[in-house]
Amino acid sequence: MFVGIDVSKDALDVHLLPGNASWRADNTEQGWKQLMAWLERHGEPAQITIALEASGGFEKGCARKFAEAGYTVSILDPVRVRRFAEAAGQFAKTDAIDARVIARFAQTFTTTPAVFDQATERLAETVRWRRQLIEQKTALDNQLRGLTSTSLRRATRGLLTRLETLIERISDEIAKQIQANPAWTAVTKPIHSIKGVGPVTVATLLAELPELGRLDRRKIAALVGVCPYTRQSGKSDAKRMIRGGRLGLRNALYMAALTAMRYDPTLKAFSERLRAAGKPGKVAVVAVIHKMLTILNARVRDALAAIPTNT
Repeated sequence: MFVGIDVSKDALDVHLLPGNASWRADNTEQGWKQLMAWLERHGEPAQITIALEASGGFEKGCARKFAEAGYTVSILDPVRVRRFAEAAGQFAKTDAIDARVIARFAQTFTTTPAVFDQATERLAETVRWRRQLIEQKTALDNQLRGLTSTSLRRATRGLLTRLETLIERISDEIAKQIQANPAWTAVTKPIHSIKGVGPVTVATLLAELPELGRLDRRKIAALVGVCPYTRQSGKSDAKRMIRGGRLGLRNALYMAALTAMRYDPTLKAFSERLRAAGKPGKVAVVAVIHKMLTILNARVRDALAAIPTNT
């Protein structure tokens, strides 16, 4: 059985297939319990796949609760679900309709079960917060350049100083979280082994690509969004393009790749071969990211395999 849940801040709209049964519950602990009791009347947790769209974090509590209860839970890309709906001719959009579309999507396609790990979620939250603070600092730096008022410039500098202090504290917190996790400390050195991959990139990989070392290189590249897709139709054979992926992670790897292309011997040689072959600059950088991920995936896989298993 397949359950589609349309998540909002306050409510969950639910649709069950087969059977077309519907339900609505509050997006609270009590609402999750009521929904779980309703689902138990239809089947065992092992028989039911629950699918939710990523909804700005409002889906996380519900998804984690159902995963802990033994349900298979998948968190879907809203863009893919919307395109699926339009391809099926479903242009109307309400919460109840969206729940039915999500259930139909899960019934039609093989979805990836979500894995919930409190340490990873905490690190990811901290990494995202640091990234947002950096964005705020950049915006204030840009505003400061255009300010002529002495009082406004002084106030902006004060804000920048406080932001810089907070960013340093968050960076220290990220380092402490990584040091407290044996599996992360075991793979940190292999990740650092590529010149250009610094502490920020390491933390971003651990937080936003927990699959690293656990999936094959093609799936890892697709998750990041650096897997070029063929676009051919009839006599037309357009250039391959990357699509989708995890934007924040890809941006961090893009900056790391720019450094690696200059200082890492393997990736520098690879980049030079691409440029000698006439590849445009951005194409070369994406290819370097792809190569970097292949190397990191193998090194992290080996590091994880070497961790002693407690018996």
